Amino acid sequence: MEKAYMLISCEIGEEHSIYLQLKAIPEIKDCTITFGNYDIVVSLETETISQLNDIISTKIRKVGKIRSTITLRVTA
Repeated sequence: MEKAYMLISCEIGEEHSIYLQLKAIPEIKDCTITFGNYDIVVSLETETISQLNDIISTKIRKVGKIRSTITLRVTA
């Protein structure tokens, strides 16, 4: 099982719409809107590292109005 957290920075005012789009992705186990340097924190789980990379590249980073992401892969 591969796990990761993502810190997501959104365009101003787009947090809620991005949150709703992210919640629809089955591999996202938790999605929270935050205040601070990042607007959304996401928890992901997949079976393999390849699947994790694919979800990040093809599903999450393709969501419109996301300015930047940081991925924190869980190792223990």
